[in-house]
Amino acid sequence: MIWTTVLHVIAIAASLVGAQDPLTTQQFISGIQGATTCGECQSALLTLKGIAFFGDDRVIASLARACKLTNAEDNDVCDGIMAQEGPILARAIREMDVPSHTSKLFCTTLMGLCDIPEVRPYNVTFPKPKPANLARPEPSGKSPIKFVHFSDIHVDLEYETGSNYNCTKPICCRSYTEEDAPGNNTYPAGPNGNHLCDVPKSLEESMYETIKDVASDAAFAIFTGDIPEHAVWIVEKAGVKHSIDSAYSTMAKILPMPVYGTLGNHEAVPCNSFPHQEIEDAISSQWVYDIVSKKWRTWIGNNNARIADRYGAYSYLVPQTKLRVISINTNLFYAFNFWVFEKEMTFDPDNQFAWLVSELQAAEDAGERVYIIGHMPPGRHDALYDGSNYLDQIVNRYEATIAAMFWGHTHQDHFELSYSDYSKRSHLTASMMSYISPSLTPTSGSPAFRVFTVDPDTFGVLDFEVYTAPLEAEGFQTTGPTWKPYYSAREAYGSLVNLSSSSAELTPAFWHNVTSVFESNDTAFQQYYSRKSRGWNKGNCTEECKVDEICQLRAAEAQHNCLTPSRGYALDSGNRQARLRGDESMHDECHSSRAAMVFQSLVGQPKQEIFRQDL
Repeated sequence: MIWTTVLHVIAIAASLVGAQDPLTTQQFISGIQGATTCGECQSALLTLKGIAFFGDDRVIASLARACKLTNAEDNDVCDGIMAQEGPILARAIREMDVPSHTSKLFCTTLMGLCDIPEVRPYNVTFPKPKPANLARPEPSGKSPIKFVHFSDIHVDLEYETGSNYNCTKPICCRSYTEEDAPGNNTYPAGPNGNHLCDVPKSLEESMYETIKDVASDAAFAIFTGDIPEHAVWIVEKAGVKHSIDSAYSTMAKILPMPVYGTLGNHEAVPCNSFPHQEIEDAISSQWVYDIVSKKWRTWIGNNNARIADRYGAYSYLVPQTKLRVISINTNLFYAFNFWVFEKEMTFDPDNQFAWLVSELQAAEDAGERVYIIGHMPPGRHDALYDGSNYLDQIVNRYEATIAAMFWGHTHQDHFELSYSDYSKRSHLTASMMSYISPSLTPTSGSPAFRVFTVDPDTFGVLDFEVYTAPLEAEGFQTTGPTWKPYYSAREAYGSLVNLSSSSAELTPAFWHNVTSVFESNDTAFQQYYSRKSRGWNKGNCTEECKVDEICQLRAAEAQHNCLTPSRGYALDSGNRQARLRGDESMHDECHSSRAAMVFQSLVGQPKQEIFRQDL
């Protein structure tokens, strides 16, 4: 099989010698557009592999031209995206065997043309067996403490009041062209934000000021990543450094509590680019680790900052408590981090899972409780099944030590449950709760953050309250954002399952029972579904949508989330309002990869629509 692949690639490469870019592009587009099965996708990959044989520039040119011909994005966006992500894609395609586990994963991630490969067996090693008599501690009944969780701030330091909010780019409110500039358009952006744009500095600061007002007594804050704006086709390292520095400096200036951060996928250039340290000749992301560890040092100390500088992760014991916050780098098992598509994919990139086990074992031995924080929820469609499974093994081993987990990335207000037995999901097997914070950026709904109330001994969650600042509220653009309580989890869901007492924690069993109520009580489910976007998305989720949504709530391990690959979808870049507000098929508004969207748009468009154009 290997020699067949080699001969195929040599034949393709030979046929391309001296070929002009249009012909190369036509061969590539024909292969992708004609593919309807996994095998045909593998054949198309061989064609692209032949193109990659001639170097990155040929791949970049082919992908950029395909992007333009499918109208996936504006021409400048196509060129910028492929210049950024193309070299990583080219390297991955050049080195992967076809067919293989890696190539099948590539086809399902970028085009939805293969079933997701089964998890590669890997048993995480633990220094000690799980204690038979160790259980989650009982609530203390003492006066609770608070902490704040916010995520996905996506601050756009080039946001311009009066610029066009209804532009043709993936994100607006910038003067990309003369027609987009203030005074030259019919859709002028207000000073404090728009649903088709990322966050102006004024909105960011208003959230921190509100946190200071409503939660000044909070012990700490958790920030689960994503600082830069979504203009990823023109992003530069200097700009991202400035964004990271500005955001953490502003937090430190306004917030009265320490902030425990984690790395989002947008903190790199190119976006999503986090190679593990054993990949030779990779585009290093060490500069990201350097700057975030420097900014985190104020809150986590020098020793932990040194660890963060090496791995983008750390483990910190909150002073005067028995609570340990462990921040992990989820980018290492993120499907749109194209460095993961190795010839032989690594089971434990940077030995992060082994490190996490050692930290959790030390915490268990010391009688500590742990919050795990990270950017990407491990049960989502863009989490690698392998990494999600290995993390789930760890979570179930240390379920009595881990009090809860906290994530961002999706921009929406929801949660995920882990189970000790996914074939028998019930309140008896529910083992861990993951809280997923809504975003500050308003592309998926009203800007929001959460204030948690927890037991001071067990650190089990007693309640969380969501605060929002609706963009449609009177005075939002004139007197400024008004932040108000949106809902309390205990008030919204406690009565649905007869929560026993005021000191009872919102346990994994409690949350499973809430999902059971959703199955029989459609009113309760639709209220939950509306809260995902903070009331912004007015559509209901019924029938198959509802079944899938509840399944996802019960799946903190990705292979159990009921999402199946679908053959690519057509992008309508001209109707951005409909795309952002009405398309729930994407399940969230995290912007995965613009390069991936080019592949998806190719698969989603009839061939004749492309070749009517002049190749």
